[in-house]
Order: sequence, then C-alpha cells, then structure tokens
Amino acid sequence: MIDSSSTELVIEAGRNKSQYWKDIWRYRELFYFLAWRDILVRYKQTVIGMAWALIRPFMTMVVLSIVFGKLAKLPSEGAPYPILVFAATLPWQFFATSLASCSTSLIGNSNLISKVYFPRLIVPASSVVVSFVDFLVSGMIMLGLMAWYNFIPSWRVITLPAFVAIAATASLGVGLWLAALNVRYRDFRYIVPFIVQFGLYISPVGFSSSIVPEKWRLLYSLNPMVGVIDGFRWAILGGESKIYLPGFALSVALVILLFATGIWYFRKVERTFADVI
Repeated sequence: MIDSSSTELVIEAGRNKSQYWKDIWRYRELFYFLAWRDILVRYKQTVIGMAWALIRPFMTMVVLSIVFGKLAKLPSEGAPYPILVFAATLPWQFFATSLASCSTSLIGNSNLISKVYFPRLIVPASSVVVSFVDFLVSGMIMLGLMAWYNFIPSWRVITLPAFVAIAATASLGVGLWLAALNVRYRDFRYIVPFIVQFGLYISPVGFSSSIVPEKWRLLYSLNPMVGVIDGFRWAILGGESKIYLPGFALSVALVILLFATGIWYFRKVERTFADVI
C-alpha cells in the first residue's frame, strides 16, 4: 500500500489536470490491488475456474460457425470459417465483458468510494484488466484452431497489439460513460445487457463485414466495433482479408472520441459520486 512516511497527500480545491494524473500514478498500487482482487473474485468458488473464459467464446464460435458458415454459407475471406468467427469473437468478448464490469464497478465499490479519497478513474480502469485476462485466456482457443486447421498467420499478426490497444480504448471509453451514468441512473444495469446483446447482432462477429453493400459500409462503420473487428481479422487472417480504410478510419475516430468524452464526463461528475452512491 502507499507508504505514508514518504508520501504526502494534499487535497486542494480546483486541482489542475496534471495533479489529477499524478494522483493516479501515486495510487497505482491501489489499481493493482483492485485488479487482482477482481480476478480472484471472478473465479473464486467456481467449479471449473478459468475454463469459463474458454467455454463461452468457444460455444459462441461453434454456434455462429454453424449458422453463418454451414447453413448460410457466407464467404470466409479465404480462412476456415471457425477462425474467421473467432478472430471477431476475441475483441467482441473483450468489449462486452469490459462494459459489464465497468458499468457496475463504482456501485460495487461504493463502500470504498464513500469513505476515502482517491482518483475514481482507477476503479473502472482496473475492472478492464479482468476482461483483458479473459481475453488472453481465450486466445488459447485461437492457437488451438490454428493448429487444428494447420493455419499459419502472415506477418500481419505482429500488428495485432495495435488493434488490441484500439479494442481496450473502445472498451474503457464506453465503460467510463456507463460507469458514471450508472451511479446516478440505476436503469443502466438493465440497459447494458441489452446493449451487449444488440451489439452482437449488428457487429460483424459471425460474418465478414465485406458482405455489407459498398454504399452502406461507411454508415455501418459508425459502429466502432466494426473497425476493431476488421482490424483483428486483417491481422490474424492475412491473405484475402482486407481493411475498408474509410470505414476503419471512421471507427478509430469514434473510438478516440468516445474515450476522450468518456474521461471528460467521468471527471466532470466524479466529485458527486460519494454523495450520490
């Protein structure tokens, strides 16, 4: 924890932005503690532990591959259809679980928030770490699929961390909005599951976004996850997989906008959290 003998905390009215970010660095150990605690809570008293992080995306991949690959016979961008689906399932599950955990993170830590001062931004940010652990565990399924189909990714796979960073930025940006709104309007605990379910239907998880007519692709890219998923597929599948650059640029711009406005709104209302929560 923080060494009180070497750290002096000064609370001032109207602290400037740089002081706020210094406070986040000062409380980095609290960030580590909350993230580790959430990881332990996620899998505590579960029968099969970390396997839950494998079962859900695997079953999603199986169902979507049967429906869109076997029955609808949609194109697979030159890759086995299960790999096409799982390359999208990875960022989508990361995004969906991050939203769910971020939206309830402040309510779940109400006792901590109402008692002591620390930058509240640490709470939703630490909850994203748990989803990232699930993402890494789920990545083992992708490796297994590649081995099963004898699929070797191209050089593009080295760009994957950049798209993971975009996915994390999108998750945290939307998550900050939902976490702050959920403190004042508890209706959002019912809205978030609907957003996740509806988002799965309108995002290109079970199919390639290339089947969307050209005249609608830019409009379709107003869903930020379209650019994220297209980026994952471009990096993992290689070969025939292409990125629709205007749509990708629009999606990334929206991700940056969501992240910037998410931080702005969160900071604007965070001083009221202790009173409202």
